[in-house]
Amino acid sequence: MILHLKIIGSLLIGLSLLHIIFPWYFNWKETLKNLNLINRQMMQVHTFFIATVVLLIGLLCVNSAEELVQTSLGKTICLGFAIFWGLRFFFQIFIYSPKLWIGKIFETVVHVFFLFFWAYMTVIFGGIYLA
Repeated sequence: MILHLKIIGSLLIGLSLLHIIFPWYFNWKETLKNLNLINRQMMQVHTFFIATVVLLIGLLCVNSAEELVQTSLGKTICLGFAIFWGLRFFFQIFIYSPKLWIGKIFETVVHVFFLFFWAYMTVIFGGIYLA
């Protein structure tokens, strides 16, 4: 499980860094200009903090994998992560509209990759808690 946590941690660190390009990739300068100021700033601020939390979870997995697996507190943290990523998996399937990815090769690949990634993290974190 320690190897899986280090893999997950590395992928989460990469995902957090990927958030840096979101404003450019999603053309936020143009897209968000029609929002009022509070909504525009909430989108930007929440994206920053989501990226920060994902980075910190990744760093925790890479640097404290043994503690997550071997301690009661670590297992409890893993239960929280299993619930969090399980909910993210649910949202990927039932909340995001298929219109965002069906018929689009890149978007479909990204959608399927993240389905597997969210499921992988849910299973690993849940497995650590149950072990």
